[in-house]
Amino acid sequence: MKAILWTKYGAANLLKIGEVEKPIPKADEVLIKIKKGTVTPGDCEIRRFEMHVLFWLPLRLYLGIWKPRKHILGFELAGDVESMGNAVKDFNVGEAVFGGTGFRFAANAEYTCVPAKGMIAKKPANVSYEDATTIPVAGTNALHYIRKADIKPGEKILIIGAAGCFGTYAVQLAKYYGAEVTAIDSTNKLGVLKAIGADYVIDYTKEDFAKNGISYDIIFDIAGKGSVSKSMKSLTPKGRFVLATPWVKQVLQGFWSSITSKRQFTIALADENPEDLKYLTNLMEESRLKPIIDKHYSLDQVPEAHAYVESGDKIGTVVINIGE
Repeated sequence: MKAILWTKYGAANLLKIGEVEKPIPKADEVLIKIKKGTVTPGDCEIRRFEMHVLFWLPLRLYLGIWKPRKHILGFELAGDVESMGNAVKDFNVGEAVFGGTGFRFAANAEYTCVPAKGMIAKKPANVSYEDATTIPVAGTNALHYIRKADIKPGEKILIIGAAGCFGTYAVQLAKYYGAEVTAIDSTNKLGVLKAIGADYVIDYTKEDFAKNGISYDIIFDIAGKGSVSKSMKSLTPKGRFVLATPWVKQVLQGFWSSITSKRQFTIALADENPEDLKYLTNLMEESRLKPIIDKHYSLDQVPEAHAYVESGDKIGTVVINIGE
């Protein structure tokens, strides 16, 4: 089968199309013929091995000290069940499914195996393969952090870096839970943010939200690039700050600010929960969630897709067309 091969840590152009052996499902796995995949910022971070210092050594030991042990990247997929192990009872051959591979990766290929009890769900007939493939990482991460924010109807939430793959879901989920949403990103992305429900938008290239005098009940920082200490001053006295990108400096600033005030600071990596796939899919079926898809690439164009994701121009999700 064809796959994009990852044999060295580094730049996007090190990824190459190649032929590898088609996987065989274990007793508790399903083999999926993949139709759609994605390239996310997480794929790019893993490829470069640009990791938080706390995770660097354990991940390097897991993935390979000198070069990757796992040779196919890709976290999200949608496709059809090709075959399954003899212990699998919940799926049928030919069934349309979607899901996430976690740190097994291997979704940038024509076929992959996924545990039947893992992050996999049946695709509803009225949700397309490409829409479904945006949910397993982007959607579930957004849901995880929005739940951590513990939104109450009518509260004000500020979302920093709102136009990315899970930022666009976070905006919609925050609205769904009744918040007044202010979304921050660059100039060319503000129109999309308004279209998906943001009440207010801020162009970070022209305005510093920390100086506009507005206080928020919740700040959800996806980008993780600015000063957390400075940002938390824009919270209400008992406001909550949720950080999705746990770099050391920002984490230390967040905990210190929470100690010296009554404001809360939260970081928590998302768990894999197949029920979240079903929950988000139901919202999509009800037209309460709309996936934002920026560009499509073919499997052999995955290196170009990585370069585009890293350019910072992406809005929403980049989808990879893999099979028919």
